[in-house]
Amino acid sequence: MSTTTDMPVPANVEGAGAVEAPVTWKATIMLGLVSLAMAFLALFEQRDGETTFRLATANDFFELPEATVSANAAVAVVTLALIAMTAFSAYLTYRGRPTSLWLVGVFSVVAMIGFLAWAAAGETVPVVGLLAGSITLAVPLVFGALGGVLGERAGVVNIAIDGQLLFGAFAGAMFGTLFASTWGGLGAAMLAGAVVALLLGFFAITYMVQQVIVGVVLNVLIIGVTSFLFSQVMAENPDTLNSPPHFSRITIPLLGDIPLIGPVLFRQTILVYLMYVAVAVVYFALFRTKWGLRVRAVGEHPKAADTVGIKVNRTRYTTLLIAGLVAGAGGATYTLVSVPQFGREMTGGAGYIALAAVIFGRWHPIRATLAALLFGFATNLSGVLSVLGSPVPSQFMLMLPYVVTVVAVAGLVGHSRPPAADGVPYRKG
Repeated sequence: MSTTTDMPVPANVEGAGAVEAPVTWKATIMLGLVSLAMAFLALFEQRDGETTFRLATANDFFELPEATVSANAAVAVVTLALIAMTAFSAYLTYRGRPTSLWLVGVFSVVAMIGFLAWAAAGETVPVVGLLAGSITLAVPLVFGALGGVLGERAGVVNIAIDGQLLFGAFAGAMFGTLFASTWGGLGAAMLAGAVVALLLGFFAITYMVQQVIVGVVLNVLIIGVTSFLFSQVMAENPDTLNSPPHFSRITIPLLGDIPLIGPVLFRQTILVYLMYVAVAVVYFALFRTKWGLRVRAVGEHPKAADTVGIKVNRTRYTTLLIAGLVAGAGGATYTLVSVPQFGREMTGGAGYIALAAVIFGRWHPIRATLAALLFGFATNLSGVLSVLGSPVPSQFMLMLPYVVTVVAVAGLVGHSRPPAADGVPYRKG
């Protein structure tokens, strides 16, 4: 396969999604608010007892020792560390420099340790289960985000990710049951995602309908179609149409025995391993191949791409269909891994969180994947804290993933822009 040096590069194709606007105080303000919240816990909501962080499982090659800390002392130390990092962020912003992602990452990890020490006082936090479950819950978000990156890099706003996930979950359950095969269900789920993508392309590319409107309408349409078929067909024949087999966990020899990392990354289902491969393939295809250069060209400067012989709309259709296949695979996670059967609106708006991951990740597959993992962690954290009997209100725990989504996109993403032609239909001539 040819490299990206084989054809002319339209201006700014490499810079899509790059930071261009002046530095603002957004990130510093968000860090400051989190620091204030932690300080409030340290001063006014102290809890007695110690929190134990369990870092190993019984199957590890060797066990890491448990870490036990005083809840109040941990929160106090964490508060001071957060204030120091917030001050450093303010200094960087004052000097006209952006708050780097590594600082935000370290800040987030430290803040989470302090929050867990406070919320689980007197209990044991299963760190391995928390992280492994986060990856499992993030799988549909990662696949959906990769589909969103592909579509938007080609210039098509893929609001229909949620519809692709939901239709993929439906098809995975139905055809997985009919074929009595997990792989048959996965293939059907991918095709279902491609069907939704084809409909999006038909209206957005061929008939040039406003893409955001088309995407929202498709999401509502898929909710209606799947709910109708579920009540009229699946519910009447659950044993023959809605009892799919499930992918089992596969432990990779040696890697699965590494303490902490092994149980989290290498004792997962095949869909998680396919997710690892998909992230690498999408990144390589977009940034290291001629096809990827063409995709980015039609998303940035379709007219310039057309002048060098690239079929703009054909490239957009092809990329959008690939994006649908990828997102459909994410939908299969719901019915072939997570739950025993399909249910109405079971994605719970995950496609919109995946779209937020695309924005937070600045239209880059690896960054979008990391953002999706963050949202998966927030979702799993709410469940773990509920089991541990945390004093945090259950309503807050339910909305935690969405709060993280809003905060990440509004405050921490910085100034970025999508590909220049994203959402703009191309008219030849």
